[in-house]
Amino acid sequence: MTAHLSYGTVRETERRAIHVLWVAGEVLEPPEIDDIAERLRERLAHRGEPTAEVVVVQADSRETLRFYGHPYSISRVRAALFNAAVTFAPMTL
Repeated sequence: MTAHLSYGTVRETERRAIHVLWVAGEVLEPPEIDDIAERLRERLAHRGEPTAEVVVVQADSRETLRFYGHPYSISRVRAALFNAAVTFAPMTL
């Protein structure tokens, strides 16, 4: 896989965050995206967040955004992205 992964969070409540994984550089199929999200959930479970909410964003630009996750979380992440309220850092899984 030559996709570039970046990680950020969106605050849902004071104690809970939605974890955002940005995939750029390669168009992935839904099974591959599910696998990436599951690996991130496993990593977060080892950190003590067994019920972490993960949204995967796939795009190279704003015009080609595709979101994967629960509808409520997707709407929160979309709003945060367009309000520039998410900071991403490089990540490897």
